[in-house]
Amino acid sequence: MGVYNRAPLEVERGQGVRLWSTDGTEYLDCVSGISTNALGHAHPKLVQAVKDQAEKLWHVSNIFKIPGQDALADDLCAKSFADVVFFTNSGTEAIECALKTARKYHVANGQPERIDIYGFDGSFHGRTYGAINAAANPSYTEGFGPKMEGFHQLKWGDKDALTAAFENPNAAAIVLEPVQGEGGCRATPEEDLRWMREMADKHGVLIIFDEVQCGMGRTGKLWAHEWAGMTPDIMAIAKALGGGFPIGACLATAEAAKGMTVGVHGSTFGGNPLAMAVGKAAFDEVSSDAILNNVNEVAGYLKQQLHGLAERFPDVIVEVRGKGLLLGVKLVPNNREFMGWARDEAKLLVAGGGDNLVRVLPPLNITLEEAREAVEKFEKACEFARTKVAA
Repeated sequence: MGVYNRAPLEVERGQGVRLWSTDGTEYLDCVSGISTNALGHAHPKLVQAVKDQAEKLWHVSNIFKIPGQDALADDLCAKSFADVVFFTNSGTEAIECALKTARKYHVANGQPERIDIYGFDGSFHGRTYGAINAAANPSYTEGFGPKMEGFHQLKWGDKDALTAAFENPNAAAIVLEPVQGEGGCRATPEEDLRWMREMADKHGVLIIFDEVQCGMGRTGKLWAHEWAGMTPDIMAIAKALGGGFPIGACLATAEAAKGMTVGVHGSTFGGNPLAMAVGKAAFDEVSSDAILNNVNEVAGYLKQQLHGLAERFPDVIVEVRGKGLLLGVKLVPNNREFMGWARDEAKLLVAGGGDNLVRVLPPLNITLEEAREAVEKFEKACEFARTKVAA
């Protein structure tokens, strides 16, 4: 189906931070499958995990116990707020599970009327029905029938509206990305996240964090909310959890998940042995001190250099945003055109984003030397963009 606005680039293979097209052209990949290939392309530990597991067992039904699920769930719970995990195939499935978990929680408490879920403008939670209604981006909801009942959208940063949402007796949950990805790399202030936790506890509302893009080490801590020193009740993760292999997970406290009893949810492929083997290998690597320290070191350098470029190219760059290696550069020229110029003129791949920005999303194991190369290529793209803007 013609649903993708694809770039004119046919990729053939990748290694680390580099991609090669079918004609042999080499690119520096700062898209990383949109924050997914957290360890770059063809990481040897992930490749070996696939090979080893593929020779043993790919898939069985969840009617059987799958030891790999227990192993990865134990790791996730040990390094997060969570007590329980449900494995999915994607981030949007993890969001669906999170939304169902929140509503079931209130049913278990004898309050089935508490169905209202509040999202924020600029958010992105995936493409399933619940996910698009939670984000309520018109470009994703129009043409798909009436709005689903119980979903509401707040303006990002509107504290008064959020206060009213918490005080609504029918409120079930709020759902947000601690650092927005596609919406424009906006980071919710840490003091606001702590205030949300206090209000949620006061009014019996659950907090759902979508850390599909900003989690798994992307911001320099394993989970983005760790910077605020607070925790959600439910969290959706995916993308980097498989290092490029399809896997997602919904994490929750035992209390928040108490309505998720036998038969109320399920998945055919979620948590299959092959996914669990790759996920375990990816999580072990991404959650290591070496990777997290590297993210903070390289992110500090990249952000400093991008701010420097913003000063030198005020006719091209409006603002630099983001946290860790989830960086956004708001532009004067059209961001889609800039992505093409970066690709064709500098052999640099960057992702698009809302608010006319491009996202710089390198692998978490990118070296300082490779980061310097990325800055040089971004500068070259800015120089080309300057000529276009002037024209």
